[in-house]
Amino acid sequence: QEQLVESGGGLVQAGGSLRLSCSFSRRTWSIGNMAWYRRAPGLEREFVARVPFGGDNTVYTDSVKGRFTISRDDAKRTVYLQMNSLKPEDTAVYYCNQYPPSPTSWGQGTQVTVSS
Repeated sequence: QEQLVESGGGLVQAGGSLRLSCSFSRRTWSIGNMAWYRRAPGLEREFVARVPFGGDNTVYTDSVKGRFTISRDDAKRTVYLQMNSLKPEDTAVYYCNQYPPSPTSWGQGTQVTVSS
């Protein structure tokens, strides 16, 4: 059973930065495609970024391109999301999961709140 626990969220002012982390089991990690998702208040969960096995060919949703960087540490089986130049519209609960996501692996997420 995968237990995904996201960490690193918080309250920041616009223009600030946060770094999110999420660790995976070896079995899940071996699948290779890991991703970050987010759910803003009143909206459905959306894809943010993904990184395949090997770390290259990253994919981002248009709204975060140039500001967010997804990376992975294979030794630690951990995926990171470095978020820079944060905007109020980035306010959401952020989740990690595989890509495509496993419906049974969603954690509680970590809250990111960006103030104006």
